[in-house]
Amino acid sequence: MNILTNPFENAHQSAPFSQIRNEYFIPAFDFAIEETKKEIDSIVNNQDQATFQNSIAALSFSGLTLERISNIFFNLQSAETNDEIDQIAQVVAPKLAALSNDITLNFELFKKIKAVYDQKNQLNLHTEELTLLTKYYKDFVRNGALLDETKKEELRKIDSELSTLKLTFGEHVLADNNAYQLHITDINDLSGLPEGTLEAAQELAKQEGKEGWIFTLDYPSYIPFVTYADNRDLRKELTLAAGRKAYQNNENNNEEIVLKIVNLRYERAQLLGYATHADFVLEERMAQSPTEVKSFLTNLLDKAKPAALNEFQELTEFAKHTDGLDQLEKWDASYYAEKLKQQKFNLDDEKLKPYFQLAHVLNGAFTIAHKLFGLNFKEVNHIDKYHPDIQTYEVWDTENQFIALFYADFFPRKGKRNGAWMTSFKSQYILNKVNDRPHVSIVCNFTPATASKPSLLTFNEVTTLFHEFGHALHGMLANTQYPTLSGTSVYWDFVELPSQIMENWCYEEEALKLFAKHYETGETIPMDYIKKIKESASFLEGMATLRQISFGLLDMAWHGQNPRDIQQIKPFEVEQFASTALYPDVLDNAMSPSFSHIFNGGYSSGYYSYKWAEVLDADAFEYFLEEGIFNPEVAKKFKDNILSKGGTVHPMKLYKAFRGKEPAVEPLLRRAGLLID
Repeated sequence: MNILTNPFENAHQSAPFSQIRNEYFIPAFDFAIEETKKEIDSIVNNQDQATFQNSIAALSFSGLTLERISNIFFNLQSAETNDEIDQIAQVVAPKLAALSNDITLNFELFKKIKAVYDQKNQLNLHTEELTLLTKYYKDFVRNGALLDETKKEELRKIDSELSTLKLTFGEHVLADNNAYQLHITDINDLSGLPEGTLEAAQELAKQEGKEGWIFTLDYPSYIPFVTYADNRDLRKELTLAAGRKAYQNNENNNEEIVLKIVNLRYERAQLLGYATHADFVLEERMAQSPTEVKSFLTNLLDKAKPAALNEFQELTEFAKHTDGLDQLEKWDASYYAEKLKQQKFNLDDEKLKPYFQLAHVLNGAFTIAHKLFGLNFKEVNHIDKYHPDIQTYEVWDTENQFIALFYADFFPRKGKRNGAWMTSFKSQYILNKVNDRPHVSIVCNFTPATASKPSLLTFNEVTTLFHEFGHALHGMLANTQYPTLSGTSVYWDFVELPSQIMENWCYEEEALKLFAKHYETGETIPMDYIKKIKESASFLEGMATLRQISFGLLDMAWHGQNPRDIQQIKPFEVEQFASTALYPDVLDNAMSPSFSHIFNGGYSSGYYSYKWAEVLDADAFEYFLEEGIFNPEVAKKFKDNILSKGGTVHPMKLYKAFRGKEPAVEPLLRRAGLLID
């Protein structure tokens, strides 16, 4: 039988990556889909009266084989894809969408759920059981259980089409990203670039069998180039190439796909009785409604815009004084921001990088997790990997109980999408009195080691690692009964709290001293540097806040109204960015065709949640600052009320149980330098 459909016999039932071949996936999916259907049928055909156990709990534990296969496959498609995997995804996605519809539109199954839901007050259910029951009832209603057969069929068609459109969107972005190279042969064009960046570009050129240096749109190559390259024309070329991803006259153009996706999402929402896709999504978010989101973003815009305009004016004057520039363009943003930061704080990322060796930073994250939550990370070599670069760890608690498997995938390569994310290969749940522990992964794109240097991180990459590690802690420390509510299965505008709060430790002397050590001398990062890191934390924060708000407003514009009259993407974007634009528009660039968060990821109508979660994390971290950043009581409250509870309780209740009150916006404004005490 297909190895993917057998119980995994590797250590901790980990995925047997080395034994998996691409041709196994479609048969495995077909098998697991049929198995899931049988599990659903057994619930529906049970002649006994519907109870919580034989209906709700049984539904939660159905499809576990399919979930594991899906986790393996789609994580590979993000981190280790190829044409064959992408083609398999196109075959599999409609099948999974159809199964999802088969379940949520199964009226006989819904009747079982409703029968239990209607008597919930008499069943003496504990909190997690009641949450699970309510979630299933609402999920079924929200996804068409009460529609007539004609409308159910319409919903099936929409969901099937959306599943393939989203996949195609992501494939196009990756294809355009991988197709571009900036090949430089004149050493004079490299002025300003850091030694490590040059070394990586030279190694890439060698791999391609070319002379000189190759730069790409992958972040470890792109970001240093636009930040440090003195050659303005080449900064422009690279910036424009990034802005043209999936927005150029080739087979990867996503304009039509964007319009199809937003219109299908709108049709779907209307079919289900909602005004817009945003109304549908936000019903199950802390923010509740498009009106609330727009009010939140507008309020932040009012606070941030004056500061952003002042910062932009300062940056403009600095560029004019430095190089005689009359007009700052988008390809000047990072370059002059870095130079101004160096002048104001005498703080250069290149000075900091020797203190942030990747191995040390990762161990620092582990040490902080130990001090806060009693976790111990043990690197092991007996866990199968999907690429040799992957590092694998067993995670244990102080009582030597196994907590999780942890995978770390840090370096860019062909077939791996840009950015950074946390994901899971296996959920946590308790079945037959056995607490099945999770398998969690973080995936990043950091500069790899070169012939002369280990992998060294910019400070921004340090915070990225801590951010994803915070998500990983949320997954690893999960301790719930049902997989449906486990780990990061929480409201989307709550899921960023564990990740964003972890970034705060990167700015604290007590934490930095644990891991910020020079890779050659072992010297701890100088106090002066720590002071400057803290002082510069709010540097150009008004502009950064405005940028995030602009993305949230664009997301809400696409999804918070009827999109049928939108004919062209570019004019629509210009209109949405009008209140937040600082730099002149670039005619042949657009954001939406490569805005993967909302068109390929899970953030449609939810991009605002990054800023929303910043309010939560700033308020939460003030509690740590008040009591001590390694205070065991505060850490235990955070672990017990936030990290371990998953989606078993409404997030505001969880937050208040931790903090003792609802979050206030003032800590965020204070941290960002937008509020003067």
